[in-house]
Amino acid sequence: MITAEQLKETQERVKQLHQYLDIPAKQMQYEEEQLRTQAPDFWDDQKRAEEQMKLVKGLEKWLVGYKEVKTMVDELTLAFDFCKDGLIEESEVDASYAQAIESIEALELKNMLRQEEDSMSCVLKINSGAGGTESQDWAQMLMRMYMRYAEAHDYRVHISNLQEGDEAGIKTVTMEIEGDYAYGYLKSENGVHRLVRVSPYNAQGKRMTSFASVFATPLVDDTIEVYVDPSKISWDTFRSSGAGGQNVNKVETGVRLRYQYTDPETGEEEEILIENTESRKQLENRENAMRLLRSQLYDRELQRRKAAQAKIEAGKKKIEWGSQIRSYVFDDRRVKDHRTGYQTSDVGGVMDGKIDGFIKAYLMEFAGQNEEE
Repeated sequence: MITAEQLKETQERVKQLHQYLDIPAKQMQYEEEQLRTQAPDFWDDQKRAEEQMKLVKGLEKWLVGYKEVKTMVDELTLAFDFCKDGLIEESEVDASYAQAIESIEALELKNMLRQEEDSMSCVLKINSGAGGTESQDWAQMLMRMYMRYAEAHDYRVHISNLQEGDEAGIKTVTMEIEGDYAYGYLKSENGVHRLVRVSPYNAQGKRMTSFASVFATPLVDDTIEVYVDPSKISWDTFRSSGAGGQNVNKVETGVRLRYQYTDPETGEEEEILIENTESRKQLENRENAMRLLRSQLYDRELQRRKAAQAKIEAGKKKIEWGSQIRSYVFDDRRVKDHRTGYQTSDVGGVMDGKIDGFIKAYLMEFAGQNEEE
């Protein structure tokens, strides 16, 4: 059974959360913002009303989250006292303790996501590396892993572009993962993921190494102002491939957006290419492609804002696109993150979407640095 010291430490963490989250101030702000929603003309400006409701719901989630944690620890305290009096079993106290700790850690972790973009949904793009079928199969395995992760956290997933491999797997996929703080958590996945296994596609049964790249950006919504120059946009249409509906392979519903982007600082020009085949309707695919374009432009703006900070951090451990961040060694039953040193032997669990340990380790090491600087 847990010790009195463990109980005291748990109670102290809840007190610290009360302070860090500034619960009294959030409660006061919530009540004030809630009152504004009761104005007779509140819904006259629908966009502004939706922004207000989003603010109210955001505050409410923090208050509800803290209340749940506080209730769990209060119940744990009672259970501890009841156990000493012989009224309940030790196993019940331990179960209550485990549940309380899990909730506390989840709220502590969420509190570390304070950047403006952290609360947004996420666009996750996976590209297979060199190596043909083996790397394409690995890219599909990663896609499944993130879909399982999203499912476990009640996030919605939309596949906006999927290109299947020549024999198996996928060449690339763009996934829109929608839900609170999806980007804040999944930004930890940015980089190159390395797989080592005995390949089922190798006749000699050799151990092979494959790579796939994961790139996460915030999914911006209509409340975020991003300027898109219409004169720099061009469109192509094409026939969607794959199984399903009467329109597939018959009507040009797929869209390809080309945007001529000019870096405002260097003047360098670059073409941003986005393909979307999510819907059977061309108009909806155009709208989705524009949303993905705004997400990319917003992400580039974030990178410019952080340029000065990047110079300060130049001597520190870097998390950059193209860096190898994690190795999945199947026959050794080991998955290790090279940035944090966190590893696990539960390879099957990881591939089923249980990557919270890696995300937590990343945020514990790097989110704190961002706050300090």
